[in-house]
Amino acid sequence: MSILLDEKTRVIVQGFTGKIGTFHSKEMMEYGTRIVGGVTPGKGGSDHLGKPVFNTVKDAVRETGAEASVLFVPAAAAADSIMEAADGGIRYCVAITDGIPALDMMRVKRFMRRYRRERKMVLTGPNCAGTISPGKAMLGIMPGHIYKAGNIGVVARSGTLGYEAASQMQAAGIGISTSVGIGGDPINGSSHRDILEMFETDLETRAVMMIGEIGGPQEAEAAEYIRNYMTKPVVAYVAGLTAPKGRRMGHAGAIVSGKGESAAEKTDILKNAGVVIAPNPSELGSTMARVLKERK
Repeated sequence: MSILLDEKTRVIVQGFTGKIGTFHSKEMMEYGTRIVGGVTPGKGGSDHLGKPVFNTVKDAVRETGAEASVLFVPAAAAADSIMEAADGGIRYCVAITDGIPALDMMRVKRFMRRYRRERKMVLTGPNCAGTISPGKAMLGIMPGHIYKAGNIGVVARSGTLGYEAASQMQAAGIGISTSVGIGGDPINGSSHRDILEMFETDLETRAVMMIGEIGGPQEAEAAEYIRNYMTKPVVAYVAGLTAPKGRRMGHAGAIVSGKGESAAEKTDILKNAGVVIAPNPSELGSTMARVLKERK
């Protein structure tokens, strides 16, 4: 099984006809993603890549039955596009865009509170690589060929470390059920804990690889959930062991500003919750292989 998307998921692309949207739409379609159309305001009624273009998300959902969207919209308009997706009936939205102002994402978070839980859109990102269910569908910018289908869930703040984990596990013969990039911004749509809950209830996900970073409380919140509720083994790595306090490293959210936000502190918190820690990025795959062997 997989979470969030599979080969049947009907997808629209927001920012469909732009240069970046076009390039990655071709890649996703070649992978097998069921893209049924796209949205570019002012270009409704035209075709692009053999798919219909709509002026609004509501029009696209009404005409195509789309359930998911992937966002390639410039940062200045991205927050409005996310809220349009939520209001238009999209159930799952992947926001690839980076550089969205934090105040804009605060507006998005407030906007999402108006929906009841059963109608609330799931958002991952912004500033993420996307989501892939190997062999089924991908929404994002990842190299699909490095992902082997299987039963290990992956949730990562870092896109490139998510790629590294996928490549190492593929080399070790280990497959992935779904890999979810939650993004490296300080305010994002879904947390580590949100995705861990989905993997815990997915019947065919056997274990989870979690990749965190310095900055913010997400890894500590995930550790609490793992300690109290997870029945599946979790392997984790927290990037930024050598990062100096108060300096942003890479992602906008990767800055140590308070107690419990350094890589060393997060690693200790996860260890105390029963998580197996990969000692460095080159041992992500081998650590998962060892855990799976021990759990047989």
